[in-house]
Amino acid sequence: MATIQDILERKGGKVFTIEPGATALDAIEKMNHNRIGSLVVMDGDQQVVGIFTERDVLKRVASADRRPGEILVAEVMTGDVACCAPDADVDEVGALMKERRIRHVPVCGDEGTLVGIVSIGDINAHHASAQAATIHFLNDYIYGRV
Repeated sequence: MATIQDILERKGGKVFTIEPGATALDAIEKMNHNRIGSLVVMDGDQQVVGIFTERDVLKRVASADRRPGEILVAEVMTGDVACCAPDADVDEVGALMKERRIRHVPVCGDEGTLVGIVSIGDINAHHASAQAATIHFLNDYIYGRV
């Protein structure tokens, strides 16, 4: 059974974060600069309090015709964040993403410490890699190279 930790070991645990008191413009610029689709929102105690995503920009900033420089991240972030543990099953996290229609899940360790983030792209890449390995093994088995 593959775990989220397996994915984090391959991709690393770097997570881009932002404070709830930053402006939406600050968050958008940070996301653009780093070519990422989300920022984990952390409070002063380094606890996850939300997530700010491209979807939040579209739904709560752009479509509401609000000025990003005048809005705080806390006003437009998604507060109901689905988090997972490093030992969570990859397929279960993928199912959670599908069920909740989300693309990013922060990974939290003991006492809510942020240790990474996984995206639907990370989950898909993991499955593609596992399928390629299975195909390679079966091909070798069928053609007698094992």
